Amino acid sequence: MADVPRRFGVTVPIPGVPLHAHREWFEEIAELGFTDVWSSEADGPDGFTPLALATAWCPTLRGGIAIVPAYTRGPALLAQSAASLADAAPGRFALGIGASSPAIVERWNGIPFVDPFRRMRDTVRFLRRALTGEKVTERYDTFEVQGFRLGLVPEVPPTILVAALRPGMLKLAGEEGDGAIINWLSAADVAQIKPYVGDKEIVARIFVAPTDDFDVVRTMAARSITSYLNVEVYAKFHEWLGRGPVLQPMWDAWAAGDRARALELVPDEVIDDLIVWGTPARIRERVEEYAAHGVTTTAPSIMGRGDAVRETIHALAPLTA
Repeated sequence: MADVPRRFGVTVPIPGVPLHAHREWFEEIAELGFTDVWSSEADGPDGFTPLALATAWCPTLRGGIAIVPAYTRGPALLAQSAASLADAAPGRFALGIGASSPAIVERWNGIPFVDPFRRMRDTVRFLRRALTGEKVTERYDTFEVQGFRLGLVPEVPPTILVAALRPGMLKLAGEEGDGAIINWLSAADVAQIKPYVGDKEIVARIFVAPTDDFDVVRTMAARSITSYLNVEVYAKFHEWLGRGPVLQPMWDAWAAGDRARALELVPDEVIDDLIVWGTPARIRERVEEYAAHGVTTTAPSIMGRGDAVRETIHALAPLTA
């Protein structure tokens, strides 16, 4: 791991702050010594726009996406989008791609969610070739590209990271990607992940509740946990991690359509495992536990607004170490 530098990130956009008002936040994040900002792409802003703003306003920051779905842009358009941001911020862009979920791919975008492992593998292989400027004519297992060549080839190709949970995707991240993006796991769980990725970058989106009142944490976290951990890929992930027995009652209630009961049945120990909460000092200590277990880039996602977010960012700043 000596060859992989430790990086300090913050998940953006900041909750409740419009994109046009982010400049002062990005500048403050950079001044505090953070190296990265990390966006996502679900039902809010697209993954690229916040990073375009951040890397233009604060040229010391690397921008990363965790993640862009492999299905929702065609292969050529995905390569164009990645090349454009890589060209705008040479050496300061990391493209995270993932299978995403049936809800986002099928229900929101009308695209069949079929064979996610092979789609991810094919997308990584296509991007590796396309981002060099090579003309690509290839029939992959999940799509076909005929005669595509990028008209804008970045001086520095972006880092390509694979969103991964279980062994198949984790091996893909370690063998064909530049590393892995992980989330919804505890610091101790990282030890089960790392051997598959090897000595490559591991980015962790870490969910942070900036309060030391567990009742507030539970209210903030239970809905997110039921929304994610009832998705098949996350349910299987937590079975693999060993949480199946404690999560089964919640899964059963959700499958029966009793959403209120499912919320009640999210175990306190699972909330404490998956959500970093407490005083600012305790939050910092727990985020550092992820690094101690093998995460190379921490990207806390702060579940709050205003002063609580700013105080937490300051507490996590590397310059205060």
